[in-house]
Amino acid sequence: MPFTQILILAAVQGITEFLPISSSGHLILVPKLGGLADQGLLMDVAVHVGTLLAVMLYFWRDMIGMTGALIRTFGQVANRRRFDPEYWLFLKLVLATLPVIVAGFLVNKYMGADLRTLEVIGWATLGFGILLYISDKMNMTVRQMEHISFGGAFFIGLMQVIALVPGTSRAGITMTAARFLGVERQDAARFSLLLSIPTIIGAGVLKGYELYKSGDPVLLNDAVTVAGLAFLFALIAISLLMVWLRRASFTPFVIYRILLGGALVGIAYYAPDFTF
Repeated sequence: MPFTQILILAAVQGITEFLPISSSGHLILVPKLGGLADQGLLMDVAVHVGTLLAVMLYFWRDMIGMTGALIRTFGQVANRRRFDPEYWLFLKLVLATLPVIVAGFLVNKYMGADLRTLEVIGWATLGFGILLYISDKMNMTVRQMEHISFGGAFFIGLMQVIALVPGTSRAGITMTAARFLGVERQDAARFSLLLSIPTIIGAGVLKGYELYKSGDPVLLNDAVTVAGLAFLFALIAISLLMVWLRRASFTPFVIYRILLGGALVGIAYYAPDFTF
């Protein structure tokens, strides 16, 4: 794969993975609208792995806290002491991940390619962008991340299943769900980003095994390069997103989604052969 395409993929993935604008949709649009060869699902996962390392590094305190809580839990069970808050957070993330594991397997096996169309991406980008705006503007900001109940975590997990449709945005739909629950913007983003860790790990293990079986050293080298670049872009994007949400809303992302979604729907129905 040409280095220019690798750089574009890494930039698109790194910047869009944790913003509520759909990284998968953008990764599909790059070859469709840019006249480039489709990078395939394996390269998609490679850039996801790069962003996984970025989110784990950014939230290293949470990662260490949950790991320590799990270790301490064994002793606490014997002594009947209260579990650490980080332990409950870990369980909520696990619970929220279960629905997408089942749904992801079914979609990947039976209909993954059927969803990678301009029509689907366009309508999903537009519709779920509007839903994000509704959740952000019509719900009170009264809860922090630790106030998310197990029922709320499962609700967010069910909503995450919808993100298997390209253009929906995993980050966007989970932040939307959290905002409907009244969670503060920054905490909604934090829970969404932490929830991305097990989801990306699952996809990475599945497709990483396919990459290993291919035995293609050129493909492997491309994957490592794009993952490293995506890591750098993602780390910057996460930092800027969290700073932005301290004092502003999701409205700029909504406007971008409406403009992009409207353009894609127009291209799909009125200029299906158009490319940049």
